[in-house]
Amino acid sequence: MTNPRGSANSAAMSAALSGAVDLSALKARADASRQQPAAPSPGGPQPQAPTGAVFEVTEASFQADVVERSLQQLVIVDLWADWCGPCKQLSPVLERLAGQAGGAWVLAKVDVDANPRIAQLFGAQSIPTVVAIAGGQPVDAFAGALPEPEVKKWLNALLDALKDKLPSIRDAQPAAEAEVPEDPRFTEAEDAFERGDYSAAEAAYQRILDTEPANELAKAALTQVRFAARAEQADPSAVARADADPADLHAQLAAADFEVAQNKIEDAFARLISTIRRTFGDDRNRVREHLVGLFELFDPADERVAKARRDLASALF
Repeated sequence: MTNPRGSANSAAMSAALSGAVDLSALKARADASRQQPAAPSPGGPQPQAPTGAVFEVTEASFQADVVERSLQQLVIVDLWADWCGPCKQLSPVLERLAGQAGGAWVLAKVDVDANPRIAQLFGAQSIPTVVAIAGGQPVDAFAGALPEPEVKKWLNALLDALKDKLPSIRDAQPAAEAEVPEDPRFTEAEDAFERGDYSAAEAAYQRILDTEPANELAKAALTQVRFAARAEQADPSAVARADADPADLHAQLAAADFEVAQNKIEDAFARLISTIRRTFGDDRNRVREHLVGLFELFDPADERVAKARRDLASALF
């Protein structure tokens, strides 16, 4: 299965981070400080490292709370802002999972408005952006408000990959998650998603929304499930067919899905906007609805979405 905000986006983010983020100087200072005897305190209490599973990080505390800490413990950095709607969906999920992790990892929250240099350090183009730091370096990342099942899969993959490298993972006690009652409605949907039964997952999330129309987590998850089902069936030849026959609407929609699944977001948006410019009536509305559905996979503040919305308005009016 291909999920543009899961594996594809994560791979793209990781590739970008590997070139854009260099924490080696900070890590070197952290290593050196660990080897030097502690200097006498000049007097007065010294700042203490945060002890909880979730804590705020500033530009001043970033080296100690994130870089140094990541030498022993996986640190998940949540780049967020108060005005960001998707952040308000994702952050509570991350905070709850961190509290259930038994110390295997911790969540460092960064308000990008108050700490813009940290966002710049990671080259974050949109929020929420989540970056995993281990051994003083970024090791993986994703952007956008992933559904909880996808967040869990991402975290579990990291923990499995790093379990022999970070003491916190080896020493972590069994998570307290088993003591926290789960919503059986979401469990049903997540189990169906995990086994690739997208029809059952969609039906389960839809039942939640039938009784709780404002449930943002279920809305976001339903959007992801519907796209995952289409993306799994995406045919690479759809792009060639669409390019060869611009009038083939089915091919254009399939090609856009395939391009999003391959993280060619701007290509997909441009393809559908061009199709909208060439069509009228029901055909135009069908393409518009498909494009708007793709927008919902991403953070509304993502510049690619913002530009595509402007281009869409121009194409329609």
